[in-house]
Amino acid sequence: MYKILANTLFLGKDVYYLPDCHSTNQLAMEMLKDKKVAEGSVVITDHQTKGKGQRGNTWESQEGKNLTFSIILMPRFLEAMDQFQLNMVVSISILEALDGISTGLKVKWPNDIIHEVDGKIAGILIENIISQNKIESAIIGIGLNVNQRYFRIDTATSLSNLSGFDFDKHVLFEKLIQKLEFYYLELKKGNKKIIKEQYLNKLYRYQKLADFEDQVQFKGKILGIKDDGRLIIEKETGLQNYYAFKEVKFL
Repeated sequence: MYKILANTLFLGKDVYYLPDCHSTNQLAMEMLKDKKVAEGSVVITDHQTKGKGQRGNTWESQEGKNLTFSIILMPRFLEAMDQFQLNMVVSISILEALDGISTGLKVKWPNDIIHEVDGKIAGILIENIISQNKIESAIIGIGLNVNQRYFRIDTATSLSNLSGFDFDKHVLFEKLIQKLEFYYLELKKGNKKIIKEQYLNKLYRYQKLADFEDQVQFKGKILGIKDDGRLIIEKETGLQNYYAFKEVKFL
């Protein structure tokens, strides 16, 4: 069971735990529409049977081994065009919560937390409800591979695989929620520059020449992120391109 968090202002004050469910994001969305939850509520499960990733992808998670949960936020202070700010907040919060566990952890644009060599350890799925060009509410879905040792795909790994020992999921959960609340409140204060600097500091392949593919393979360097979340890549030719999600592939 997951207890209500004592060391936060509003995140994690209502924690809805289910031994298993189809999708924490979907359940959180249903609860939000039924007006059964307040901002900061968390839906968490030990076994997600139909976990969702971006664009219909699925999320593999062994029962009882990982953290799979969704947080309900109401960031009405954010314009719809600034919704990538939430992505940056969640990404840096996860990385700071995992600080000291393993070197080489990065955020891979736009929504994955990876180890530079061993693969993906966490995914983020944010689903926003927009009203009058503001973000009325947001469901923040997080899947973090904690103690799972074996995966069907070789591009996934876990904290346990990286470190060689198992972790207390409850301790990690509390630390992650605390970090997320801190950076969410920083965003609410308008400290976007600090958040973006932190994000770029942890961005995979930032300012490094690497191989990519859009319609053709090319070498390029990530220069930054546009305010709308598009990735800025400078090709070897000197041409700068702006890419939305799925428009460029990391090779």
